Amino acid sequence: MDYAIFGAQSIALGTYKAFHNLYSQKNICCFLVSKMGKNASVLDGIPVVELPAFAATLSQEEKNKIEILIATPENVMDEIETDLKRYGFCYYTRLTSSRWALLMGYHYICERKFMPLSALPVGCHKPDIITFMVKFYRDTLLKETYPMPPWITPIQVGAALCKERVADILDCDGENISTKNVNYSELTALYWIWKNRLSGSNIGNAKYYGLSHYRRILELSEDDILRLEDNDVDVVLPYPMPYEPNIETHHKQYLSVSDWEMLLVALQEIHPEYACAFPDILQQQYLYNYNIILAKKEVLLNYCIWLFPILERVEELSCPKGWERHDRYIGYMGETLETLYFMYNQDKLNIVHAGCRFLL
Repeated sequence: MDYAIFGAQSIALGTYKAFHNLYSQKNICCFLVSKMGKNASVLDGIPVVELPAFAATLSQEEKNKIEILIATPENVMDEIETDLKRYGFCYYTRLTSSRWALLMGYHYICERKFMPLSALPVGCHKPDIITFMVKFYRDTLLKETYPMPPWITPIQVGAALCKERVADILDCDGENISTKNVNYSELTALYWIWKNRLSGSNIGNAKYYGLSHYRRILELSEDDILRLEDNDVDVVLPYPMPYEPNIETHHKQYLSVSDWEMLLVALQEIHPEYACAFPDILQQQYLYNYNIILAKKEVLLNYCIWLFPILERVEELSCPKGWERHDRYIGYMGETLETLYFMYNQDKLNIVHAGCRFLL
């Protein structure tokens, strides 16, 4: 049986790389999309084809010999399944975020990089951890109710910009940059954690602190929690996602040329050693998405001390200035800088990885 992968973005590309690595004897004939749009015509040498055109070239017997792996965000999978049935395909599998994480975990173990947390031995000590889950007053309600582990605490971002309240902890309390949420996105919560839990008069006592999203959370089991302290884990990050041809090209889709140039200027001014390493890191494929992280208190503190002065300098250099605009450009830069910081320090820190579950 041949295989096709439905999707043509980072989830699909990661699926292809893992599947090709783990099951090299199986043939993946193409990537499928509903419409080409801005999708590349080829990914890693494999053609990207619109579903109607692909279906038109096959008999029903041939369709019955193809299994399709749906590798897209989960909120569009229902629609994709409907289209596959309409075009006569009956063998398909959803690669949910949990399944995708399992696939990538085995893939990275084989490649001996991006170590999965689940590959470490289970320990005996359960550290105190607190992950702040970002919420926004305009978030679409989840379709399902999910039991949240006790270490997840909601925090409302952009709380200074609205009267509605969706969490008990607000990013406008204490020392904050809540009014900058339109540009910083979830990073206003990370700033709040830095100033109000990692340092200052209200410093917290947990060993690990982290940040997740309303719909995306690190998927950690009870055994994973027991792996942290006894294996001296410094940082848990989501599995990095691959982009073609590299992450510089990917993020230039979301940042203007002038903004990108100002990011490089800020790095050169504040951390020239990172600026020197940046070109090589930009040319590789793997990006830490979403600004999601769990780290030892002191590790997260050091990261925040490094990160926010760079972002503040970018605001000053930007044209228009950061406080004169309303887009998410600082949040996008945060993802790139998180990738730079932790890949630059991968030999100094014990960095492991986990799946990022998408909540519907």
